[in-house]
Amino acid sequence: MEKKLYCGGTILTMDPSQRGDALLVEDGRIRGIGPEAELKGQAAGAEEIRLEGRTLMPAFIDPHSHFSACANALLQGTVERAESFADIVDTIQAYIRERQIPAGSWVAVRDLDPEVLREGRVPDKGVLDLASQEHPIILQHKSGHVGVLNSLALKMAGIGADTPDPSGGKIWREDGEPTGYLEENAFIPVLHRLPPPSWEELEAAYGKAQEMYASYGIATVQEGFMSEEMIPVYRGLCGGGKLRLDVVGYPGAEGGEKLFQALPEYAGDYREHFRLGGYKMFLDGSPQSRTAWMRTPYLGSEDRGYPTLTDRQVYGYAERAVKEGRQILAHCNGDAAAEQYLAALEQVKAGGLDPAAVRPVMIHAQLLGLDQIPRLASLGVIPSFFVAHVYHWGDTHIRNFGRERARRISPARSAWEAGLPFTFHQDAPVIRPDMAETLWCAVCRRTRSGQLLGEEERIPVEEALKAVTIHGAYQYGEEREKGSLTPGKKADLVILDRNPVEAAPEELREIQVLETIKEGKTVFSRKGQK
Repeated sequence: MEKKLYCGGTILTMDPSQRGDALLVEDGRIRGIGPEAELKGQAAGAEEIRLEGRTLMPAFIDPHSHFSACANALLQGTVERAESFADIVDTIQAYIRERQIPAGSWVAVRDLDPEVLREGRVPDKGVLDLASQEHPIILQHKSGHVGVLNSLALKMAGIGADTPDPSGGKIWREDGEPTGYLEENAFIPVLHRLPPPSWEELEAAYGKAQEMYASYGIATVQEGFMSEEMIPVYRGLCGGGKLRLDVVGYPGAEGGEKLFQALPEYAGDYREHFRLGGYKMFLDGSPQSRTAWMRTPYLGSEDRGYPTLTDRQVYGYAERAVKEGRQILAHCNGDAAAEQYLAALEQVKAGGLDPAAVRPVMIHAQLLGLDQIPRLASLGVIPSFFVAHVYHWGDTHIRNFGRERARRISPARSAWEAGLPFTFHQDAPVIRPDMAETLWCAVCRRTRSGQLLGEEERIPVEEALKAVTIHGAYQYGEEREKGSLTPGKKADLVILDRNPVEAAPEELREIQVLETIKEGKTVFSRKGQK
């Protein structure tokens, strides 16, 4: 039996009933918490690990991200450091040269963010044509919902002057011709044209993706939208013992039952660190791209964004999930999308089913109306806020909505005061799953330009920590196994260089993860990844 005794530092249990300055782990489970002298008597033969004044707490839980997209992102180019259109062109050209991508082959590049470009806008096909006219180029916005194609990519995707806008999507045009900028259901299908990487490339990328999550203290990860193409991938990952972190997968609501049928052994508890958690549906786009579906128009226009599903579809998917006893997650950025989701769940409830039984989740809830919060409580809906939007795109939201509406994004304090268990996520690979930065965003609410945005929605660090530990476990229905340092639970732990509860609010994003432990085994160490 493997035993470890952690002592000599701060033990932050996240469980009011547990106190002590030492923690005993045995065979991947927490066996005891208490005074060091007392636990040493129970720890015969245990390896003693001195924390040297550092802080041990429950490992963080990722309540929403896209694990496979993170892996695939490592196989693509990035313009994350670009500050201008010229930088984008130079970066793409360098990527083509370094990868020796032959003419005619697709070039996939990520992380477009007009917020940091000197031009302050999205480039068009002409800019990407400067990078190459011999390669079809697809440049994806950081949100993942929109992107730009060069002329050759538009041609290969069959998008021209006569191509109609698809339902729930838009092809931007100038003088009748596509500019290269595509939104939502016009853009997403083009991503499927990208050739798949080899299994060897994928296997290595999934390993690196896990290292990245673990480096931020995360031991439970989400696969936020699974398609049928992922079935052989997960069979390979699980069968080959390649997962070291727990991964919870959510098939798309349309056709998602096929994944449950194909992977029935993963529909219950974890096997090889993987399980299927329920269904996922997208109801709108992103507020920074002005595709989130709003009840009130964006500032300076009559545009309200648009839905991606009909009311009938949303109700049908929600009803099926509740009937099957499976959790349902809905991407809702705008308050109109939130309204559609809440109305569907209310209709399900009126039909005699209880949505609260499956713990439905509202993903992002970015512009959730304060008037809608009581309805979340009555339906048992858990809001998972992308609170780091305050920093990364808060200035954009002020321009898109005006300060009064923008300051209500990610209304965490309002949810807290309503008694809702809420969680925080980063939607990786939209941004890195940096939990320390997210804590700072929730507590300080500063934009990239330094503006205080929504002072009244700031929350104490203790509540922010709950959002990525005990509430994360609750969202997954795993509160008996994770989320706090309680005897009997899995020894999913993280060691931090300082105590976040005692740190000054402005210092929270500087906190470093020194080690991440999954069921008693180190999966990341600042001294060297293991």
